[in-house]
Amino acid sequence: MTAAKDLYLYKRTGAVLPRIAAVHDLCGYGKCSLGVAIPVLSAAGCDVCPVPTSLFSAHTRFPVFHMHDTTSMLNAYLDAWQQEGIQLDAIYSGFLGSAEQVSTILRLNREYPGALRLVDPVMGDGGKKYATYTDEMCEAMKGLVEGSDILTPNLTEASILTGIPYEGQDVPREYVGRIMDALLGMGAKNVILKGIVHDDGLIRNYVAGQDVDFEEISGPLQPFMLHGTGDLYASTLLAAIMAGKNLHDAVAFAGMFVFDAMSITPAQPDYELRGISFESRLGKIAALLA
Repeated sequence: MTAAKDLYLYKRTGAVLPRIAAVHDLCGYGKCSLGVAIPVLSAAGCDVCPVPTSLFSAHTRFPVFHMHDTTSMLNAYLDAWQQEGIQLDAIYSGFLGSAEQVSTILRLNREYPGALRLVDPVMGDGGKKYATYTDEMCEAMKGLVEGSDILTPNLTEASILTGIPYEGQDVPREYVGRIMDALLGMGAKNVILKGIVHDDGLIRNYVAGQDVDFEEISGPLQPFMLHGTGDLYASTLLAAIMAGKNLHDAVAFAGMFVFDAMSITPAQPDYELRGISFESRLGKIAALLA
């Protein structure tokens, strides 16, 4: 087995920017999804190519929002990419607009077999599915686990994917190991299980892989919750990996970056609904390339 400190999933060479397909929704108002992924990955010197899975007036925590499902356009969208000969170094998927969109990501995986695959199975939190997610969509998401180079569920999403009952955020190490073993057994190459919280002021993320030792990486916990932290975490994690960092350091960096962004967010208007404010901290991501 290999330690996470010894696992490098992307080797950065030369001045050519790595190109990433970001398969996420786009919100007009509210900090999440493509509104997070594009600036964060761009700060790490990546060429971000959006594949919009849906368009929202605002994210789903707002009491009123309009959603436009983009499923019908995605095949033609990717056909045009193929005709242009576009190449990809990574495929990063998150929130989906329909169960049918899983086939869009599987198509990308087939057409770009050498691309790094990060799957953030955005389906819910706190033991509940998001408002736009159906049982059919959650079942379809299981098809993205096999072959993923990095899978980044929270405890709710891990429970949905594995069928292991959700037991809250304060769970013992044995439960974490069981649920991660189940995800690895479904074909994920490396799993990062996010957001385990005990009564000690720390938040824990766990790393394990088919060839990587089980490891806990902890950091300080903020005393409040914010929308968009999962998207920021996964985007920052991928940014660090594409900057050439090893898996352990990328996980630790992403956790501290989210903590830092949360520290300044309460100074912003409407932060409780709008979500995490990270923009003034993007220099820390750019510094990964130094």
